[in-house]
Amino acid sequence: MKHHIFKNRLQGMATVVLAAGLLTLNAAEPIRIGGLFDLSGKAQHIGTPTRDVAQMITDRINKNGGLKGRPIELVVADTQSEPSQAVVALKRLVSKDKVVAVIGPTTTGAAMACLAALDEAGIPMVACVGGDAPVNPTRKWLFKTPQRTSTAVERLYAYLKAQGLDQISLLCASDKFGQEGEADLKSQAPGRGIRIVSQESFDPTDADMTVQLTKVAAAKPKAIVVWTIGPAGAIVAKNAQQTGLKIPLFQCHGQPDASYVKLAGNAANGTAMPSTKVMVASQLPASDRQQSVINDFVKEYQARGIGSLSAHSGYAWDAVQIVFKAMEKAGTEPEALRQAIETTRDYVGVSGIYNLSAEDHCGVKVDSLVIVKVQDGQWKLVE
Repeated sequence: MKHHIFKNRLQGMATVVLAAGLLTLNAAEPIRIGGLFDLSGKAQHIGTPTRDVAQMITDRINKNGGLKGRPIELVVADTQSEPSQAVVALKRLVSKDKVVAVIGPTTTGAAMACLAALDEAGIPMVACVGGDAPVNPTRKWLFKTPQRTSTAVERLYAYLKAQGLDQISLLCASDKFGQEGEADLKSQAPGRGIRIVSQESFDPTDADMTVQLTKVAAAKPKAIVVWTIGPAGAIVAKNAQQTGLKIPLFQCHGQPDASYVKLAGNAANGTAMPSTKVMVASQLPASDRQQSVINDFVKEYQARGIGSLSAHSGYAWDAVQIVFKAMEKAGTEPEALRQAIETTRDYVGVSGIYNLSAEDHCGVKVDSLVIVKVQDGQWKLVE
């Protein structure tokens, strides 16, 4: 009888110790990562799903035990699609929320506006922006996961040259993104065997680009390359259809998005562009190292009902993963964490296979992009 009583007491003590351990684990101080996202304003269609994806991967990390038992907390701030507000939000994340790193922002202008505040804070930021400027030249604390504009131009030119479309006209937006694209398109053309026969520009808020299309078409190019993001690309496609233009139309790597097809309607059919592989996940060959990663991502993305996939969908996933893997390796001390991010090697992500360095704070190359075309309202892998 005494033996049973002693045994039961031991079991009871073990249960108390185990419960105390679980309480300690659950009460562990979270590691805070900031999230700068456009949750309102003109870029919220990119910022909102980007936030949701960042939370999706954060939840998965925590489900798997976090960082040595400490949960990751994503502290979200709205940039309101305004660079000045991004700076205010960044400073608040650093001073009030004590974040160890930042994911975002989601526009190039916001990232550039944050440079001084980021240097003052002295913590890593992994942006989800398309432009080259944040990482060209390389900046100590700033990294990004989307492909560089120069990489997208290289991928597009390789395809155009292979198809014999070596004489092109440019139609670029007058904003910073369009100007950057125009500069890269011009600088790379001679070395890629491409000749630019004419060019025009437009304001990204314009409602009609028929005049510009008529002018570039008059030069009789073999293809027209449009460099813009957002609704303007769909307007160009519609204007081209309305004017009966038969010249092949190519968009930039920022356009693969359900909204492009929705806004352009059947005018989107036949237009092609460079894209991350996420848009054609089911069409990737089994030999592609990213295939299983992308399909896993797409499955969870759809299960959560985040929305339609776009070329932007995987950038926040990769940003959080790169930061987390760096923390696993080096902890959260700012300089050690920064160096660990900078030495990321062979990370197979949703948007590419990343190999960062002191000279390259993006880390994805031309093989991370494919050429896709809209066919019957669906995205098709071309090459």
